[in-house]
Amino acid sequence: MGNPSIDYGRYPDRGILCVDMKSFYASCAAIDRGLDPLTVPLAVVADTNRKGSVVLAATPAMKKKYGIRTGSRLFEIPSAPEIVIVSAQMRKYLEVSTQVTNLFHKFVPKEKIHTYSVDESFLEVGDNKGKFGVPEETAQMIVDELKETFHLDAAIGIGPNMLLSKLCLDLEAKKKGIARWTYDNFREKLWPVAPLSEMWGIGPRLEHRLNRMGIWSVGQLAKFPLERLEKTFGVMGNQLYYHANGIDLSDPGAPIIHGQVSYGKSQILLRDYQDPEEVKYVILEMCEEVARRARKKGHAGRTISLGIGYSKSEDAGGFHRSVSIEHPTSITMDIYHACLTLFHRFYNGGVVRRISVTLGNITEDANVQLDLFDNGRDKKRDLGYVMDEIRERYGQDMLLRAVSWTNAGTARHRSRLVGGHYAE
Repeated sequence: MGNPSIDYGRYPDRGILCVDMKSFYASCAAIDRGLDPLTVPLAVVADTNRKGSVVLAATPAMKKKYGIRTGSRLFEIPSAPEIVIVSAQMRKYLEVSTQVTNLFHKFVPKEKIHTYSVDESFLEVGDNKGKFGVPEETAQMIVDELKETFHLDAAIGIGPNMLLSKLCLDLEAKKKGIARWTYDNFREKLWPVAPLSEMWGIGPRLEHRLNRMGIWSVGQLAKFPLERLEKTFGVMGNQLYYHANGIDLSDPGAPIIHGQVSYGKSQILLRDYQDPEEVKYVILEMCEEVARRARKKGHAGRTISLGIGYSKSEDAGGFHRSVSIEHPTSITMDIYHACLTLFHRFYNGGVVRRISVTLGNITEDANVQLDLFDNGRDKKRDLGYVMDEIRERYGQDMLLRAVSWTNAGTARHRSRLVGGHYAE
């Protein structure tokens, strides 16, 4: 049985810009001191009082002239009068990020802005009939305004969907400034990519498994038998195949690939989490958000996936595992308890920096047969919809779980960051 043919005419060109502020933290620190971020050699470190402290960001001049970049150590920075070393100020960076998001509002409405991280955002500007002309013209205006208003240098990848805009950014625009991929030209740009870990979404362990199957480039992945990928990786095999072929219909957090719907959320944490109890707090917040997204579409799911990425201090790595439950659910605590099962089984005690939660194997929530032996289950489900309505009407931070008010919680930060619109 051959692979399905893909009619790209069926897929819209949403004109998505993936905007990346270059050396964002270091640039903010330079600007805050009245220095030119493009010329000053500056490094942001976690703690200026510890020689072994990690460099969190460096300006282009620091990278080019002294070879100091993210991940270097404070003791590696040479002694030179022109070098500026500063401690990280996350509150300041979040303030600037919020101001940048407000600038984006000039070009697209708030609901078309999806913040991926503090220094990276997706903007949906539409096809070639946008308010400011073709997407390339809009992108150039944004780059110019970021430089004029904030003295920030930016790169923008343009694509018909989120995936291709992000790949365009990482693989071409970061070198050229602005680049555009389309359904017509992405093959020549994406398929030669090797090693596979150069592609967004493929980590070292997954790359190793694909290599063992004889897949070494994205082009080989795009032509590999879909049936074998699905047999080996399940839903993720389906996703890998269609991503390699440039297909991604996802709104942030809710990818739809060849009829396979799932709801997910991923997060790169603003700091290392060493305490597993704190990690569980964030997982609970993310389960709440995933459940909300599923309920918004009237959906429930049977397969729950948890991904944990360890800090660079642990040589990175991590795990991504799934479990299927008996009854489809859109109840936050059902998803959370499944994630806890996976966490306790596969967590190795490492320092955590990335978390992802996904609900898959989707069905209509209204068709879910309630458990006769759990009299409170229908009430729990209904309560979720009531809470969603309150948040929709009065703001996402109107109802938060207690864990969100701890130092470990991230939901309050995110709701303030972009007024409730946050995507990864």
